[in-house]
Amino acid sequence: MTEPLTPPPEDLAAASLTQPHDAFAALRYAEFRNLTLGVFLLTVAMMVQEVALGYQLYTMTHDPLVLGLTGLAEAVPFIALALFGGHLADRRDRRGIILAAVAFVAIGSLVLLWVTLPSTLARISRGSLLLTIYGVIAALGLARGFFSPAASSLAPFIVPRHIIPNAAAWRSSGWQSGAIIGALSAGFLYAALGLTGTLSLVLALILAGLLLFTGLKRRPPQPAEQGTVQAGLWQSLREGIDFVWRTPIILYSISLDLFSVLFGGVVAILPIFATDILQAGPQGLGILRAAPSLGAVLTLLICTRYTPTRHAWRNLLFAVAGFGVMTLLFAVSKIFWLSVAALFFTGAFDSVSVVIRGTILQMMPPDHLRGRVVSVNSIFIAASNELGAFESGVAARLLGTVPSVIFGGALTLVTVLYVWRRSKQLFAVKLS
Repeated sequence: MTEPLTPPPEDLAAASLTQPHDAFAALRYAEFRNLTLGVFLLTVAMMVQEVALGYQLYTMTHDPLVLGLTGLAEAVPFIALALFGGHLADRRDRRGIILAAVAFVAIGSLVLLWVTLPSTLARISRGSLLLTIYGVIAALGLARGFFSPAASSLAPFIVPRHIIPNAAAWRSSGWQSGAIIGALSAGFLYAALGLTGTLSLVLALILAGLLLFTGLKRRPPQPAEQGTVQAGLWQSLREGIDFVWRTPIILYSISLDLFSVLFGGVVAILPIFATDILQAGPQGLGILRAAPSLGAVLTLLICTRYTPTRHAWRNLLFAVAGFGVMTLLFAVSKIFWLSVAALFFTGAFDSVSVVIRGTILQMMPPDHLRGRVVSVNSIFIAASNELGAFESGVAARLLGTVPSVIFGGALTLVTVLYVWRRSKQLFAVKLS
C-alpha cells in the first residue's frame, strides 16, 4: 500500500504543532475548512429542499409511494454513475469535478424554483409538475455521482495521515450539522416563506458552497503503484470493486450500513408520521427530521476528542445494533417527544458507524484507488438511503406504516447478528 502524498511545506509546519489529542487538528488546515464548510452549506441546502418538496408532494397526493419515488429517482442515476465518478476522481483534478458538479446542482435547483413559482403552477398539470420534479431530482443524482467520490476522497491529500480519524469526524460533523440545521429549519421556512421562498434560499446556499469550493487547490491524479499499468475504463472500475471484495473490513462495514438503513431507515416516510400518526404538522416534521442529525452531530463532536476507532469493529457492531433498537422504539411510539428521542439516538448510533467507516475508507485503500473505493461505498450509501426511501414508501403502502418500520428494525438486528458471526477476526484490527 502506498503512502498518501506529503502535504505542502506550510502543512508540514502546521502538523508539527498538532498535538496527538488535538480535537481541532484537521480544522487547522485552511483547505480542509473550505471543504468541510462547503459540504455543510450544500447539505443544508439539499436537506431544506428535500423536506420542503417531500411535504409539498405528500400534502398534494397523500400517497406514500410518491415519497418513495423521489428516492428512486435520485438513486438510479447516482448508482449508475458513481463508479465512473470514482474513476474520474482517480484520473482527473478533483477540484474541477467538485466545481462542475455543484454548478450543475445549482442549475437543477433553479429549475425547481421556476417550476414552483405561482405563475408556473397555475398553468401546469399535477402530472407534469411531478415529472419535472422527478426529472430534476434524477439530474441531482447524476451530479452526486461525480461530486461524492471526488469530495469524499480528498481529505488524505489535505491533512496528514495521523489525523485522518479527526478529519473523518469533522467532515461527518459538517455533513450532520448541515442535515440538522437544514431539517430543523425546513418546516419553519416552509411555513413562513412558502415553497418558492424556501427554494430561493436553497439556491443562495448552493452558490455560497460553490464559492467555498473554489478555494480548494488543483491536484494532479495519483500514479498507480509501481509495476502496474494504466487500466482501461472497465478494468479501472473493476479494480475498485475487487479491492473492496478482497478487504473484509471494508466489505462488511459498508454492508452493515446498506442493510440497516435500507430496511431500518424511516426518513422518507416521516411526513406520514408527522401528518397522520403524531399530528405534528410541518413544524413537527422539521423537528422529527432534525432529531437524528442532532444526535449525530453531538456524538460526532465527542468523537473528535474520543475516537471510537480504538476498538473499531466491536464499536461498529454495537452502534448498528443500537440503531436497530431505536428504530423499533420509534415504530411503536405514539408520543411525539418519545419519537423525537428515538430518532435522536438513531442518529447518535449511526454517527459512530460513520466515523469508523470513514476512517476505514481513508486509511485502507492506496492513493491511486481511493476514489474508486469511495465510489463503491457511495453506491452502497445511495442504495441504503435513496433506495431505502423507495423501499420505505412501498413497504408502508403494502404493510402499513408502523408494521413496515418494525420489520425494518428487526431485520437490522438480524443483519448485525449475521455479520458478527462472520467477522470475528476483525475484532483484532486496530485503526488508532
